Amino acid sequence: MTTRRPSITEYQMLERIGSGSYATVFRAMHKVTKEIYAIKCVEKASLSKTAVDNIITEISLLKKLKHRHIVEMKDFLWDERCIYIVMEYCNGGSLSAYIRQRQKLSETTCRIFLRQLALALRYMRENEVSHFDLKPQNLLLMRGGSEGAPMLKVADFGFAQHLKLGQENTSIKGSPLYMAPEILLKHCYDPTADLWSIGVILYECLFGRAPYSSKTLQELLDKIRSEKRIEIPKAHRISPEGEDLLCRLLQRSPKDRITFEEFFKHPFLDLKHAPSEQNLEKAIELINEAIELDKKQEYDAAYGKYCKGLQFFVPIIQAETDPDKKKVLRQRVQTYLNRAEEIKHSFQQEVPSKASSSKPLNRTASRVQQIQRALQPSELYQQLTALASSSPELKSALEIGRQAELYALENKLDVALESLKTVLGALMPLLAEEPRGSKRRDLLHQQIVCWMEEAEHIKSVRSAQILEEMENSPAANYNCCLQ
Repeated sequence: MTTRRPSITEYQMLERIGSGSYATVFRAMHKVTKEIYAIKCVEKASLSKTAVDNIITEISLLKKLKHRHIVEMKDFLWDERCIYIVMEYCNGGSLSAYIRQRQKLSETTCRIFLRQLALALRYMRENEVSHFDLKPQNLLLMRGGSEGAPMLKVADFGFAQHLKLGQENTSIKGSPLYMAPEILLKHCYDPTADLWSIGVILYECLFGRAPYSSKTLQELLDKIRSEKRIEIPKAHRISPEGEDLLCRLLQRSPKDRITFEEFFKHPFLDLKHAPSEQNLEKAIELINEAIELDKKQEYDAAYGKYCKGLQFFVPIIQAETDPDKKKVLRQRVQTYLNRAEEIKHSFQQEVPSKASSSKPLNRTASRVQQIQRALQPSELYQQLTALASSSPELKSALEIGRQAELYALENKLDVALESLKTVLGALMPLLAEEPRGSKRRDLLHQQIVCWMEEAEHIKSVRSAQILEEMENSPAANYNCCLQ
């Protein structure tokens, strides 16, 4: 470790911001451009052969890895005394310090950070890179303003290496508290060890401590050897999606652990709607389509497009660190949310009575038909119900689904969503039992797809509403279970 402050001609070394087993990190300013950087300084005299290998690995990987959520290496220099790795400066500190300041994080914030970590991990897997030292101390934060969660970036690739899926390693790498059990117990592991580390990070974000937190290394090793299943604290409520992902990440056996493919597709992360330039363009395209349908008074279709657009917009706002851009996006989304809610509310409020005129004031005939369709069970539902007489389970599930539709019409969105989750969970096994090619199986499949789409619509509206509530009440401690 560096004992005295190093000196580089191009940079002015400012305060020390971190240190490790063989390196010290300084905040530094370029003397010409005045830009701020983080410079990792390593004294050559202190380097063992392993440390030299780690430095070479880190430099070679950082030269290749260019991603929004990976700390970028700007340059590397050396002199007779030190090796210097010049990196972008992350002004928000580490995720570890962020957790300590707040004790634990809301599920919404955890979702934002984990999504960003997953995007970095997906990029690393595309390049067959494993990190092997993922922990809150190595996840740095970049603040763009005072609002919202900062952006997460993966740092410290000293233990990383190129490793294909299925390839194994036998050298001990990582920090014991975040290290997969197979590394410590079997000294044989593969890239899925990174998934265990992510599970520990998520656990610590949610509950304020790592699952195997210990006072001594021996206590930690004893806990790992005990093979006791990690339990989620009962005093803390988390969403079913969050609990499912956490449990699947923290499987002690790599064979039982969630795969990378399953991880990247998990609904808790919802990487399909993750912030990107492409998804911003998609969001704008969907909203423009919604506006055109709205003008044509095709309200059902317009509502669906507004909801789909919101699904892309909300994560973009959550991840935006520039306060001005965030404000503009939030205003736009609030406009679209208001219009979607107006359309949804009108189904409840504008029920045409038998005594009303055949041409209601300021309403087209098609609008009346849309409202009537919404209030009456669909033809699909009626056909399926008629075929459900021989299956009490199917009949009961369909009734729950219909009640969910009515809850949604009454704007009881949380209750509607929970009911839809319940009915979909009940219908999927029933669908698998239906004989292929049967009419009831085809109808059931169609109904499941319809209710899945309705659940996604409700999620998008509620996530936009919750985002607005959070922005208006920054001190509130939301533990949101919706995406």
